[in-house]
Amino acid sequence: MPLKNKLRALLSAVALCLSILTPHHAAFAQAASAPEATAPAATPAPPATPTVTKETIDNPYGLEALWKGGDFVARGTLIIMIIMSMGSWYIIFTKVFEQRKLLKSARAAAKSFWETGSVKKGVDTLDEGSAFRFIAEEGLKADEHHEGSLVEQIDRHTWITMSVQRAVDNISSRLQDGLAFLATVGSTAPFVGLFGTVWGIYHALTAIGIAGQASIDKVAGPVGEALIMTAFGLAVAVPAVMGYNWLIRRNKTVMERVRAFSGDLHNVLLAGKR
Repeated sequence: MPLKNKLRALLSAVALCLSILTPHHAAFAQAASAPEATAPAATPAPPATPTVTKETIDNPYGLEALWKGGDFVARGTLIIMIIMSMGSWYIIFTKVFEQRKLLKSARAAAKSFWETGSVKKGVDTLDEGSAFRFIAEEGLKADEHHEGSLVEQIDRHTWITMSVQRAVDNISSRLQDGLAFLATVGSTAPFVGLFGTVWGIYHALTAIGIAGQASIDKVAGPVGEALIMTAFGLAVAVPAVMGYNWLIRRNKTVMERVRAFSGDLHNVLLAGKR
């Protein structure tokens, strides 16, 4: 019996110790896990990116202000340069279309005209109103109407040669139409724009002198408007010069085809063979 009492006393002492240590252990475990739980909250938030706002500033100067504030000389200069620009682009597109049409006729003549049995039949295969049909008709007319006419005293060879050459020269002259205008625009447009600039600067300086204020905002605006004239003149002249040189080079290519056809036609009319 005394042994049982001792065991009971030992068990009660162990239970008492466990009851004392359990709250401290729980508090220690909670304190150890607290930093891990609160660690994500300690991460600083990324700074917000500032929004950049662009301010739009209305330009009180420009082409519109130049037109509204300019006198009849400034407006007339702008109108002249606009007409020159429109005329240049019209001529460029028109001549390119005409040259393409002639090159197409040259290819058609090379395929169909020389495959026929006679010049009369070959003329009918060519397009109506084409340059190559015009040359063929002139050569054929000179051959048929040489005898019994006023030009009978001229030998047949010379008369056919002159007729064919006149037709070729007529086509060459037609190809040159409009190119003189392009050359004129390319050489005079910068000076027209420079005249507008000088006139605009003169009036700007006169207005500044009357107002008695020579600050940068009073000078830069009117002078900048006047310089638009020079830029506009260059914008008109550069396409005109480039178009002129390009069309001249293409005209040489077209005329080579025309002269080759006229030479072959001349040989056929005189010798009966190409």
